[in-house]
Amino acid sequence: MATTTTPSTAAPRRTLRLPSFSMQILIGLALGVVLGWLALSLGKTPEGEENWLTVTLSTIGSSFVNLLKAVVAPLVFTAIVASIANLRGVANGARLAGQTLLWFAITALVAVAIGIGLGLVMQPGVNSGVDAAAAGAPGRTGSWLDFLQGLIPLNFLGLGASSQLVTGDDGVISAVTTGVSFNVLQIIVIALAVGIAALKVGQKAEPFLTFNRSLLAVIQKVLWWIIRLAPLGTLGLVGRAIATYGWSSLTSLGTFAIAIYVGLALVVFVVYPILLKTHGLSVLSYFKGAWPAIELAFVSRSSIGTMPVTERVTHRNLGVPRGYASFAVPLGATTKMDGCAAIYPAIAAIFVAQFFGVSLSITDYLLIAFVSVVGSAATAGLTGATVMLTLTLSTLGLPLEGVGLLLAIDPILDMGRTAVNVAGQVLVPVIVAKREGILDVEQYTSANAEDLFTEDEDAELAPETADAAPAGPAPELAAARG
Repeated sequence: MATTTTPSTAAPRRTLRLPSFSMQILIGLALGVVLGWLALSLGKTPEGEENWLTVTLSTIGSSFVNLLKAVVAPLVFTAIVASIANLRGVANGARLAGQTLLWFAITALVAVAIGIGLGLVMQPGVNSGVDAAAAGAPGRTGSWLDFLQGLIPLNFLGLGASSQLVTGDDGVISAVTTGVSFNVLQIIVIALAVGIAALKVGQKAEPFLTFNRSLLAVIQKVLWWIIRLAPLGTLGLVGRAIATYGWSSLTSLGTFAIAIYVGLALVVFVVYPILLKTHGLSVLSYFKGAWPAIELAFVSRSSIGTMPVTERVTHRNLGVPRGYASFAVPLGATTKMDGCAAIYPAIAAIFVAQFFGVSLSITDYLLIAFVSVVGSAATAGLTGATVMLTLTLSTLGLPLEGVGLLLAIDPILDMGRTAVNVAGQVLVPVIVAKREGILDVEQYTSANAEDLFTEDEDAELAPETADAAPAGPAPELAAARG
């Protein structure tokens, strides 16, 4: 007996479609601003402590940055070892390294020239309302020996530990806190040594290199999950910045702050586009591809914390080969700082000289340029704009107490400085890759923030299992690239 079936009249199930990743970031940014101002308006508790909203925003933001930092050390080590194993040609690697350092220096020189020009034109030290009583020596300074100290690993993992005594109101020590940190420059040195040694060992090292590639794939998968939390991290970081610092401290140092941000804007929106156009590259594609890293750097104020995202956008969005990006980006995160090591110390040194009535000669300005180009490498073991500024001031013979004049607005300036640092750390590998003919121009031209989440890494690392890899949010992009 035949049976008949009637077509189902049930309505198709609707699935919730989330906004694009770029839109999620913008939503997180907007919500962070709103919640930050709300937390700022709530003020402190009657006990003088941060209110619950500020604490919540701070916890969300710091947790996200800590997650990113947690994968930095293993990511740098495994990626550099894998890249050396993939290159298999020391001559080519040496050429790429030389070109990278050359363009680091060129862009830093242009940036410091802009900083010196703005310092002379805007006269931030003359037009300042800051009180001289605010002058004070910094707690950490930089020296020309820091490069050698930061270059030589203290141990195999490049780790260091520091302890801090916590004292009560009566001066009695109540606790001791110990923190463990890592030196990216030392990890780079260790990874280079291990990678080259593995090549020299030959066939016996193949199991190790296979394990390293597998570990790199696992770390990248974890990183993929962490990056997905970027909108939430953006909300917390922006909200905390506004709730903690506000903008009231800008009043006495307004001219100085404006000079810094004008300089940063000129570097990112004038100098970098000119360099891109000179090399036949689309400016819009660069910003579309680099946007996630630049935005995260702005809100997190950490080049090291942003480094996993920086490496990912450089390779995934902008078409720089992963083997080269995994070397250039970590190196840039420690030595390529157009914001912290060029624009800022140039204008700040001129500010200090003007404030204390010290006349600078042509030789002094040349020294500022020299320190900005070379000093970022010299202080690679002690990264930070304050360290670079102390190195510049001590080289010029200016009073280090001038650093204390600028600390009140340093967090606000640091947001822009870090964004420019990371923008340069993306730009240089792109330019070098284009000059060397290894840039995937088609991938660069179609750059999109969503490309962070395509699943083509597994195919690159293990072609035989590519068919089994789960599809990403935009599989058509991965398929278009082959």
